Amino acid sequence: MPGRWRPPLPGATLSPYIRFVSLPDPLLAFDRATLRIRRERAARDWDRSSFLKREIAERLVERLDDVRRSFPLALDLGCHGDEIATALGQRKTVGHLLRADLGFGFARRAQGPALVADEEALPFAAGRFDLVLSAMSLHWVNDLPGALIQIARILKPDGLFLGAMLGGGTLWQLRQALAAAESEIEGGLSPRVSPFADLRDAAGLLQRAGFALPVADGETIEVEYDSALALMRELGAMGESNLVAERRRSFTRRATLLRAAEIYGERFAQPSGRIAASFEVLFLHGWAPHESQPKPLKPGAAAHRLAEALGSTERSAGEKVQRG
Repeated sequence: MPGRWRPPLPGATLSPYIRFVSLPDPLLAFDRATLRIRRERAARDWDRSSFLKREIAERLVERLDDVRRSFPLALDLGCHGDEIATALGQRKTVGHLLRADLGFGFARRAQGPALVADEEALPFAAGRFDLVLSAMSLHWVNDLPGALIQIARILKPDGLFLGAMLGGGTLWQLRQALAAAESEIEGGLSPRVSPFADLRDAAGLLQRAGFALPVADGETIEVEYDSALALMRELGAMGESNLVAERRRSFTRRATLLRAAEIYGERFAQPSGRIAASFEVLFLHGWAPHESQPKPLKPGAAAHRLAEALGSTERSAGEKVQRG
């Protein structure tokens, strides 16, 4: 685990038997070293577990169809199995697409130019890309505002960012079932499902990062599985299982997992006999600032008064209204 070490006070004597332990950094919510390992493992047999990434990539690229312009150079940040490139298909909107992924295994799978890159430390020059696309990658970033600032920096003026990331409503059923089972079997709770951003915060994050005309919306993808255990196996195969830095490192008790699966089936079974799992997807849309973009009017610059449009009487601040 990454951590911080502080030197002893001047003049202090250290015992040769003292061992310094690196304490977890409270600002690091996710264990990205483990994420890299899991991404490498997932890349080995990705085609069997890529359905969710394919669906999200297709929905993200559909939003690009609403933009009436072309992008000579684009970046696919977190390319996985090249789903963005597949979704783009024969579209002429994007000229050249560069792929980047945290895992070497995924970068190697790409059908075009690709490199290994960390979303938290992008190795690109400022103003490099006309378009940055990112599907199902940014929800594992510890400093999301910082990552968005970096994305804004590598965009050309009037460049576009389109992102899709898992939101806070993801796997709420699994969260409930695991909490109930662990409380019942082990008498306590530990972080088992990773926390993600909420939709109400997403547009604000884009604005803080310096994007113009920020827009955020959400969709929920409902998926059915044979059982909760099948769902958990699928999450592991996708490299999307729990990465909370303060998670319990020992294996979950078999009794706890079986009880969680039982509770999940009792609460969330479908008419088909299978169980439902929800994936909330947040879609982010923002432009790098440019002088040609529409800007809000300055206060007092309106040509018509609001009172006229509403057919009412305008009163100054503090003026009392007489009630009959």
